[in-house]
Amino acid sequence: MGDTIYFDNNATTRVDPRVFEEMAPYFCDLYGNPSSMHTFGGQVGAKVEEARERTAQVLGCDASEIVFTSCGSEADNTAIRAALEAQPEKRHIITTKVEHPAVLNLAKALVKKGYHLTLLSVDGDGMIDLGELRDSIREDTALVSIMWANNETGTIFPIEEIAQIVRLRGVLFHTDAVQAVGKVPIDLKKVPIDFLALSGHKLHAPKGVGALYVRKGVPYRPLIIGGHQERGRRAGTEAVPNIIALGKACQLAFDAIDEENKTVRAMRDRLEAGLLGAVSKTILNGHSTQRLPNTVNLSFKFVEGEAILLLMNELNVCASSGSACTSGSLEPSHVLRAMGVPFTYAHGSIRFSLSRFNTMDEVDFMVEKLPPIIERLRALSPYTEE
Repeated sequence: MGDTIYFDNNATTRVDPRVFEEMAPYFCDLYGNPSSMHTFGGQVGAKVEEARERTAQVLGCDASEIVFTSCGSEADNTAIRAALEAQPEKRHIITTKVEHPAVLNLAKALVKKGYHLTLLSVDGDGMIDLGELRDSIREDTALVSIMWANNETGTIFPIEEIAQIVRLRGVLFHTDAVQAVGKVPIDLKKVPIDFLALSGHKLHAPKGVGALYVRKGVPYRPLIIGGHQERGRRAGTEAVPNIIALGKACQLAFDAIDEENKTVRAMRDRLEAGLLGAVSKTILNGHSTQRLPNTVNLSFKFVEGEAILLLMNELNVCASSGSACTSGSLEPSHVLRAMGVPFTYAHGSIRFSLSRFNTMDEVDFMVEKLPPIIERLRALSPYTEE
């Protein structure tokens, strides 16, 4: 196969051609400022509001509850800081040990400013203990922030139950749903979530756009202060082409949710079963069933994930390592460490994340080519059985 095989969709996705087609006119032809009073800008403003409606549709909320941002990280930061600034008397935050750095590193930075932080543990499947969550909520808890689905393993948290537990205690709840939107059904009219973050480039929109859902009536303070854009909730001239792209991508994701959970899941299951069956001493990281339909994270004993990726790269295959070694660390990812994955497995972790643009032929190619790569690397490995 000469073309690139892309199994790294949890890192970023290709822009859907239909998304690009819809956003393209708003660079050079329809370039007006959506806040302008003239018709030329007004038609752009109407298109931005259409994008807001489309984004709201995939979340099951009202369009007025959507705030466009530059990315998922900004949406996460805005939600967390807004919740804390609205409740200055409360100094306790709860999150998990497996959150994305956009949440986890912010929470750790807030500790240096005097906040108290509780990090919930996960079990071997990457799931939290709801009893530990209940016991951790205090009178001074300002916010609980728990991701909808993990970006490394795909494990889906029981967000509906979590949200109910938090609501009953009168605490604000934020979820990083960057990996979940478009892959699992979401209806925010039925789930008591106060803040939800999403990112366009995870669902076939371009990089540089995201959105924050803010439930009506929830205390809110903008992160970026300036003009009146986004109803005063996020200053700065709107990134019109990207916002239009996000709206279109959300519409397509909403329409394709069944395909995601049938066609894409079938490809993932075939890849997973094929590799687990062909390569000995291999384990699945993440929950076996409560998992994103596109994600499989496997650990191959006694090999380095980076070495696997380098040899896969020679075949024009893209995936990700579950290890942070490429950033200069010798430790496996914080997610795998929190799950208690054995050291001899954790370093050989590979995440495959698929999309509707993948094919069964690509899956079969990977099932054929990866086992010899693992065999070759194990023959060179200095490790031996205990």
